[in-house]
Amino acid sequence: MLRALENFASRLGLTAARCPICSAITDRNNGGLCPTCAVELRPHLGGHCPQCGTMFGDENTPPTLCSECHLTPLPWDRLYFHGRYSGPLRDLILSYKFNGGVGRTRLLSDFALTAFGNNTERIPDAIIPVPLHTRRLLWRGFNQSTELALALGKALDRPVLKSGLIRTRHTIPQTQLGMKDRQTNIKDAFAADEKGVRGKTILVVDDVYTTGATLTECTRTLNRAGASGVDVLVVARAQQEPA
Repeated sequence: MLRALENFASRLGLTAARCPICSAITDRNNGGLCPTCAVELRPHLGGHCPQCGTMFGDENTPPTLCSECHLTPLPWDRLYFHGRYSGPLRDLILSYKFNGGVGRTRLLSDFALTAFGNNTERIPDAIIPVPLHTRRLLWRGFNQSTELALALGKALDRPVLKSGLIRTRHTIPQTQLGMKDRQTNIKDAFAADEKGVRGKTILVVDDVYTTGATLTECTRTLNRAGASGVDVLVVARAQQEPA
């Protein structure tokens, strides 16, 4: 009955809807989020390192390179992310990937676009999603990174190279491994389309940055293939808890 009433309201041009996070009745502003979830899912704009995404200090302070990235720079030039991988954003991404939540592609794509912002001076030549191995792609039915990349490509008017990177072997899911094992697990697991990426600036897109092992290997593979520069964009950045 409630669903029928919502559909009837929609046909009349009314804006009532359900929040995709908590199911509260709301309007269609803020991507359909209710006011509470809109606040919890607001973008993280400052108080973090622009290369590794480590968050520190006041969110109102400008992004500042952390000491670790000063000493040991990561292989990409810049990282973009929407928010911390926790709370409703974490729940949203997990539901999207593992519980048939493809209908939430638009909301997460909006977050990806917000993360990139108005960086007109850094618009890439091409966008490449982090690939899934064929076996995992068949099991899941879609690659969440490809869906996000396609939305970015449309918004930025840039080509999406779906085969710019390919998985050359099946690996254990990174979520099942510690940091050291993740680096070993993913090493040499990708190959790049050298003709497609040589001399181009590339934006690599994924859903979550945890330890950075996968994104590091993707970037190094692209750099070896002759990319002139690589930036990385994720929806969420996980933070390591202090010891």
